[in-house]
Amino acid sequence: MKPKKEMRVYDKEFKQNAVNLYTDSDRSLSQVSIELGVPNATLAGWVQSYKADKEEAFPGKGKFKPSDAEMIELRKELAIAREERDIYLS
Repeated sequence: MKPKKEMRVYDKEFKQNAVNLYTDSDRSLSQVSIELGVPNATLAGWVQSYKADKEEAFPGKGKFKPSDAEMIELRKELAIAREERDIYLS
């Protein structure tokens, strides 16, 4: 049986620096991923995430982007309001 590889955890600063290194240079995605020792697909995902979310990208494990956190809070409030309404109408 092959031993499991440990998943590396990269902080927000590392991810942003990696994306900046790729976007601000003439190097290919593969070159940058090799230089940093990061899988090509991982770096590609970071680049895509940063392009979609800019400064809200990479909120951290178990955390939400501010825009997502607001939506989650609003959904909770809506669920409470619906429950209160249903109790009132019963």
